[in-house]
Amino acid sequence: MYSWLNINLANTFMPVDGTDLAGSVDNLYIFLLISSLIAFIILIGGMTAFIIKYKRKSANDKTAYITHNNLLEFLWSFIPFVIMMVIFYWGMVIYDDYRTIPEDAEEIHVTGRQWVWRFAYKNGYTFSTKPASDAMVNVPLGKPVKLVMTSGDVIHSFYIPGFRNKQDVIPGKYTTLWFKATKLGQFQVFCTEYCGLEHSNMPATINVMPEAEYKAWFNSYVPEASAGGLADRGKEVFNEKGCNACHSVNGTRVVGPTMKGLAGIKREFADGSSAVADDAYLRESILLSGAKIVKDYPAAMPIFKGQIEEEDVSAIIDYIKSLK
Repeated sequence: MYSWLNINLANTFMPVDGTDLAGSVDNLYIFLLISSLIAFIILIGGMTAFIIKYKRKSANDKTAYITHNNLLEFLWSFIPFVIMMVIFYWGMVIYDDYRTIPEDAEEIHVTGRQWVWRFAYKNGYTFSTKPASDAMVNVPLGKPVKLVMTSGDVIHSFYIPGFRNKQDVIPGKYTTLWFKATKLGQFQVFCTEYCGLEHSNMPATINVMPEAEYKAWFNSYVPEASAGGLADRGKEVFNEKGCNACHSVNGTRVVGPTMKGLAGIKREFADGSSAVADDAYLRESILLSGAKIVKDYPAAMPIFKGQIEEEDVSAIIDYIKSLK
């Protein structure tokens, strides 16, 4: 769309762009630089020229007194307005692209803690950036990847310069970030929200692999029988905490709503409000059961906040999402 702006910024002052969206951000940034430079030249150059041309020569010199020009006054207001609207719309389109996550995106759960990132894949493979500082966050080339993120302590921020994508990681809620890598290789991740003494020692590495190689790697991991995949771990915790006593997984109505087919549907609440059962809603319902009471069901579920680890909450949610 804006190919006339395509410049290899990797050879100047920007990291290599690893996604199509990163290229869109770079194009907008170049446009801002060029338009700002042109505006600066016109404004400062014109002001300098007028100072010289219309400089008053003496007290009786009337050349400095000039009348207004309606057309000029309109143009120097309207043209910047049009440019600002172009920038606004352009930025809105890019923002919408960054926030619209493809439905077929590969999910990876991310938990930030002082001062480490923990990643959990659907197949049950989990790792932390410390002490395994050489571990890579493997992702497939050309396939959308969705990071479902939360924090176990303070606010962190997950930033991938090569993808021009950043998202705060907040305790007590889920945030998401997605990308579709278009180049093979490794891309650095930084925490860009000051989170304590070792804030600067909280990196991670995104490793973009060919899709076939990624699938082979993903399928090669065989979790321990007691652990299983992420959903298997969620099922284990679900049963350990006694959730199965009040929530069926086959559609049967018991004390609480069934978990079958729950994820993604609209829920009606006792106070007349409603919400979609997304990751954030499921997390809140697990930890703070009284926050939203489902219509026609009693407020009988205990509160699990402080009694269950963030990683186990993510596992339970993945298990619920698997109950189609």
